[in-house]
Amino acid sequence: MAIKQVNLTLPQNLLEKAESYAEEYGFRNIQELATEALREKVFEDEYDESITEKEIELVDKLLAISISRGKIKSEKDVMKALS
Repeated sequence: MAIKQVNLTLPQNLLEKAESYAEEYGFRNIQELATEALREKVFEDEYDESITEKEIELVDKLLAISISRGKIKSEKDVMKALS
């Protein structure tokens, strides 16, 4: 898949909010945030059903254990651990 560069012009307040959001939720930069946001919008009807209910339960249990052991304290910690 070829990757093309695009330029994006944003109002200052949106740029600041995007930077804050990217940092809080573990995105490396605004480009990564914008790519994910576009992907979610463009492919919103293509739900990935490959994740089973059992796998979701396993992830929930792992998160609960990590939180109880103090390894993860916030959603920001989860995002950093996953990136």
